[in-house]
Amino acid sequence: MQPPASFMDAYRPSLRGHRHMIAAGHYLAAQAGFQIMEAGGNAIDGGVAAGMALGVVQSELVGVAGVAPIIIYLAEEDRVVTISGLGTWPQATDPAFFTREYPDSVPEGILRCIVPAAPAAWIMALERYGSMTFGEVAAAAIRLARDGFAMYPLMAELLAEKAEKYARWPASAEIYFPGGRSPGVGEIFRQVDLGRSLQYMADCEAAAGGDRAAGLGAARDAFYKDDIARQIDAYHRDNGGLLRREDLAAFEVEVEDALSVEVAGTRVYSCGPWCQGPMLLQIMQLLQGRNLQGMGHNSTPYIHHVTEAVKLAVADRERWYGDPRFTDVPMRWLLSEDYAAQRRAMIDPDRAWPEMPPSGDPHAARPAASPTPLDALDTSYACAIDAKGNIFSATPSDTSSDAPVIPGLGFVPSSRGSQSRPDPEHPASILPGKRPRLTPNPAIAIRPGEWALPLGTPGADVQCQAMAQTLLNMDAFGMNPQQAVEAPRFASYSFPQSFAPHAYHPGLLKLEGRIDRDVGAALAGLGHKIEWWGEWEWQAGAICTIRRDLQSGLLEAGADPRRASYALGW
Repeated sequence: MQPPASFMDAYRPSLRGHRHMIAAGHYLAAQAGFQIMEAGGNAIDGGVAAGMALGVVQSELVGVAGVAPIIIYLAEEDRVVTISGLGTWPQATDPAFFTREYPDSVPEGILRCIVPAAPAAWIMALERYGSMTFGEVAAAAIRLARDGFAMYPLMAELLAEKAEKYARWPASAEIYFPGGRSPGVGEIFRQVDLGRSLQYMADCEAAAGGDRAAGLGAARDAFYKDDIARQIDAYHRDNGGLLRREDLAAFEVEVEDALSVEVAGTRVYSCGPWCQGPMLLQIMQLLQGRNLQGMGHNSTPYIHHVTEAVKLAVADRERWYGDPRFTDVPMRWLLSEDYAAQRRAMIDPDRAWPEMPPSGDPHAARPAASPTPLDALDTSYACAIDAKGNIFSATPSDTSSDAPVIPGLGFVPSSRGSQSRPDPEHPASILPGKRPRLTPNPAIAIRPGEWALPLGTPGADVQCQAMAQTLLNMDAFGMNPQQAVEAPRFASYSFPQSFAPHAYHPGLLKLEGRIDRDVGAALAGLGHKIEWWGEWEWQAGAICTIRRDLQSGLLEAGADPRRASYALGW
């Protein structure tokens, strides 16, 4: 199905500009970032403003005190860096307790809360690469929390679906079910305590005096050492939680050079194996040399080859990826061309792997199948490019429904412990000071001399799959960014899912309804277990991207209509 008029190249206008541009998972977050860039901020300032706003206007999907992995291209240095934006298990964590009491997965509730990382990540990005104050970039988030915003359909739907979960904790229910009912579309939704917490950080910055760095340090201390930290500590002590003020005070995010691979002249960058980002790099490597364009977009052989590459990459994710400070991750080997060639040979053009293939380690065990439901899909995304060519890409996340809101603070400390495994032999095992293996994974791709772009999406284990398809839509099939994010998608679930309870559905391949039914039948003939989504499925991800032409400076954005994503720029 194509747009009905020849002057339309997508269902949404293909936004183009030449100065600066931002795209985000919610239109109010895009507006927040655009206003900052219009006021003189760079891509990092605008991206942080958008990311913080997402924690308010999508607080069922993104936590202000959740995770915020970031990847940044620094134009003057021609360098790509990452900020981990992922917290650690508290020092009071007893791995043996989880192995004994919860051997299959980390339970919902206060026990899955780890050190919040998003505030530290946003402030680190501002301190090192931004130009504005915390108070300036947080102003929109504060206003949206304090004064409210109009409830939108997906958030209203998700809150209603999770009513029983929010009802477990009075402070959570008070915020998300004001007056004892789920807010309806168009009603003004306020999070006054959350706005007050952010305002406290901004006030501490303003009172610090000195230069911008001193102010940012004061805003950080307000969260990690002062009143906010004390309230988190007190609530966890009183309610059987593990977080302590000492964990917060000692926490630091890590700044590192990005990982990258070159595929057919395009260099793709990701964060490290503390998230699933390298899986995107492996998928792209496994498809190198295949005549994807000749196969035809979303044809049977194309979908089959991409799906089989996903299965091979995720097998390595399951066997190897974890916090590299605790887990030996052979990243150089996993991203080597020799290894990619070995794995590429395992793709049979005439037959699907019936389950997750073996990883690169011949001794790796395969997980058993489980009939549990598919994962929840929290997370959002924001990206920005400024006039100098700096690129910001971030995937903030953490739901507010699976652990308690701290009374008076208005947020849940990161519940990302859900992605750790109680199995002490698993690379994403539980240990004090260790990071869970994160699904959110922002990326940047650059074709030297031609174009550069950030991209990312919500969608749990669908993220890398949707990102790879979108990148291929542009790089292999010549689509502009808006066309690329709108094109029909597919996703494999033939591996253990990252979130507890780690469902595993061998052979399952979901297709959006706009894909030809004959293609689905042919894929079933190759051994895929086909299930159909609707024509526009929000669970298929919500990609945002911006492509910058490195010759002309032209900016082109893509914002996914599957959710409330939007782009702004000129």
